[in-house]
Amino acid sequence: MKKLTKSFSLSLVAASLLSITAVQAESVAIINATLHTSTEQGVIEGATIVMDNGKIVAINPASPKTDTVVDAQGQIVTAGFIGTMNQLGLVEVGAVAGSRDGGDDKAGIDFDPSLAFNPRSSLIPYARKGGITQDLIAPHGGDSIFAGLASVVDLSGEFDSVNKNQVALVVHLGEKSKGSRAMSMKTLIDKLEGHKSAKEDDKKDPSKEQKVLDAVLGGEMPVIVSVQRAADIFELIKLKNRFAINVVIHGGDDAVLLADELAKAAIPVIISSIANLPGSFDSLHAHLANAGKLEKAGVKVIIGVAGDSSHNVYQLRFDAGNAVSYGMTQQGALNAVTRNIAEVFGLNSGAVAEGKRANLVMWSADPFELNSHVSKMWINGEEVSTQSRQDKLRERYTTDSAMPRAYTK
Repeated sequence: MKKLTKSFSLSLVAASLLSITAVQAESVAIINATLHTSTEQGVIEGATIVMDNGKIVAINPASPKTDTVVDAQGQIVTAGFIGTMNQLGLVEVGAVAGSRDGGDDKAGIDFDPSLAFNPRSSLIPYARKGGITQDLIAPHGGDSIFAGLASVVDLSGEFDSVNKNQVALVVHLGEKSKGSRAMSMKTLIDKLEGHKSAKEDDKKDPSKEQKVLDAVLGGEMPVIVSVQRAADIFELIKLKNRFAINVVIHGGDDAVLLADELAKAAIPVIISSIANLPGSFDSLHAHLANAGKLEKAGVKVIIGVAGDSSHNVYQLRFDAGNAVSYGMTQQGALNAVTRNIAEVFGLNSGAVAEGKRANLVMWSADPFELNSHVSKMWINGEEVSTQSRQDKLRERYTTDSAMPRAYTK
């Protein structure tokens, strides 16, 4: 009897696994789409996109046969947008210390906050409403200039949402409330130089910190440096040339002063397109036209949301639209929230092409316009909801009910 029970249980498990596999393997075709590929193919009218097993498997195939067909009816389809440099999923309420996991006083080079990433954060569905399908979560650090390691997550809400951890080292330089910025720059230079020299003599198994520095000096891991002032950015250009490392500027309100030099050094800039006033003596050249000027100079621009972007990454599309209104090209702005991020951090997403991750968004109209919205969204080939906590609250308090108007359950 025990053997029969065990066999029956195994059969149920096998059946369950087959059922799960079948759900995951469902193929989808989007037809009649205005497809913005973010590739050399440009915009394709009346396009068909086929997704299967989490990937884009075909663009305009002759006769697609899929489990599901979605008629876009001419609506715009783009790659899913990618947020950057925030603590989405690492913070719930900024004023509640117990819900903040993006930093620690003891954080250093090997601090990896993705270990605390919460895919069920209420902030994630709200971000999806803005067309965000992936996000570069970054530590805000502690006492050290080395804040820790950034990772890339998807916004599917699944517990295996960390797509790629430890994609970049985050460093904070620039102005200091106490002490000199020169000491911060010296600390970074000494760390790189010291590791480079020690590596030649040390035959011991490397520590976690040493592995990170190995990846940085080997050009495998970019260094995202939060900095604003042109003089500091100039020192970082020299630093890149000296150590042959991949540097990414974050902030860069003064980057426009060194646009040609940054383009020549192939240093990308993560910039806020709505920074129009100096926030300090380091950002005297903040201007709404800076994103467009950097693009024109040949700099790879990434648009990020300024301020409390963990709670407001939803507005990324509006910030991109603002960049367009002040001189950035439409395609340049789209690349700045999709393709450029994928290229800088080695992601198989950010464009609509065969073999890419099936992160797609269907828009009611131009995604950079205020009156447009997400019609449908797919992450890893699976359609996901854009209903947020805010939607549920609105429905609660605008729907007639026998419950009191302020009921809580």
